[in-house]
Amino acid sequence: MHILIGTDAQWVLDDILGALSSPENSFTVCSNGRDVPEAIETRTPDIAILDLQFGTMGGMAVTMNLRLDHSDHRIPHIPVLMLLDRNADVHLARRSGAEGWIVKPLDALRIQRAVRAIVDGDTWHEGTTAGAAPVTH
Repeated sequence: MHILIGTDAQWVLDDILGALSSPENSFTVCSNGRDVPEAIETRTPDIAILDLQFGTMGGMAVTMNLRLDHSDHRIPHIPVLMLLDRNADVHLARRSGAEGWIVKPLDALRIQRAVRAIVDGDTWHEGTTAGAAPVTH
């Protein structure tokens, strides 16, 4: 599986690589959202894992651009797992069209389960929205 990671935080990158590194997986890392389209042109990922805030164009804007480019048939559909800073950010992930999100802090088991679910065509939702019960996978 090829995984695109969008983050400028070394600890986030370390957590993702620690959870998903294996001989079957390869990675492209973008520390700025503006670099994602070129990375996708080079090699289309099976999933994009995007930090909510990174570089000058964060996970929400990148996800929305991916959805727009897909709707124009410029790229294939790329599933997105967004990494949120807090429960209050769930509405941003939902609005952007991400298939899943994890609320930090991260851990290997949740990352692995979320990626597997999303790549298999399912969703993975953590956190709450105002006045709602927790949203789960």
